[in-house]
Amino acid sequence: MTPLYTNELKALHRSGRYRERHLVNDALIDLASNDYLGLAHDVTLHHHACTMVEAYAYHAPKSSMLVNGYHPIHQNFEQALCDANGFEAGIVMGSGFNANVGLMEALVRKGDVLLMDEHYHASGIVGAKVCEGEVIYFTHNDPDALEALLKTHSGKRIIVAVEGIYSMGGDRLCRDILTLCNDYEALVILDEAHSSGVIGEHLRGILDFYAITPTPLMIKMGTLGKAYGSFGAYVLSSHHICDYLLNRAKNVIYATAPSLYDTALAHSALNHIQENVVPLTEAITQRQTLIKHHLGLEIGGLIVPIEIGDNRTVMMLQSQLQAELGVAVGAIRQPTVAKAIIRLIARTTISEEILITVCERFSHNWIK
Repeated sequence: MTPLYTNELKALHRSGRYRERHLVNDALIDLASNDYLGLAHDVTLHHHACTMVEAYAYHAPKSSMLVNGYHPIHQNFEQALCDANGFEAGIVMGSGFNANVGLMEALVRKGDVLLMDEHYHASGIVGAKVCEGEVIYFTHNDPDALEALLKTHSGKRIIVAVEGIYSMGGDRLCRDILTLCNDYEALVILDEAHSSGVIGEHLRGILDFYAITPTPLMIKMGTLGKAYGSFGAYVLSSHHICDYLLNRAKNVIYATAPSLYDTALAHSALNHIQENVVPLTEAITQRQTLIKHHLGLEIGGLIVPIEIGDNRTVMMLQSQLQAELGVAVGAIRQPTVAKAIIRLIARTTISEEILITVCERFSHNWIK
């Protein structure tokens, strides 16, 4: 019997889009992961998290939040996030992907209209496909395109989904989009996966960067597996929206509550970031300046997209950087991006010398 997906796999091979897993190589210098601040390597934070969990009689949540899985570790972290970000209420969730699917499915009801940036993360697009409302994509980061839709579309509710920093392009959300959402009284879902912990006066994300106070029509989703060096996600909102999600979001109702250890680890990371805003901001700024100088790119956070265009070429360049410099970088291909890119992450714990060396390869059109 012929395996069921043979033709599909052959097509992926032909187009240079075939994917496979490789065990992480700790000997490589990591310019690929989203561990922006290097906190996944911070042993002190690990010990703090272990101590926090060991203070309780058990170390796993055991059930969903709505059965008996809502633990003081969850509640304490949610409150700390609310206090730091200026929101009324919060819910920790299983992952950013999980949170985005849950948000779209729960919030966009029949008769609603969801206006989503065309570059929104794949998790949001999956969620949009299972929601009951009308879904319309607008031109990436374009306030004029969004306003045209806001003027011409109506529904029980208008919901806008955008990102603080976009995961592939690395560009920051245009402030005018947030202004429009406020002017038209649209509910805005703000994915801060790549901006929380990276930008803003207090490193709290795009709202902090623009000095915007959260409103009851703002929902902030952030992940814990990037700048926070842990795993999971959170959603911050008004009490009203939080109450609604607890009653309608299937990823909360029907899933085991998030890991106690990962939640405690993220809480430790939040404390660390708040206590070290100045040196972390300096390190981030230094790397942004370096990228501007050596590659001529203005980056919104720490994501450096280098357009190559060809799927096979990005894979070749990835292998060459690994073999010649001992560096791991991302090789991102269609359909994740329109044109294949090398995606560098200018992590704050990577030496500037290494980052300069890698940048110089591309600034001199290094392709063999």
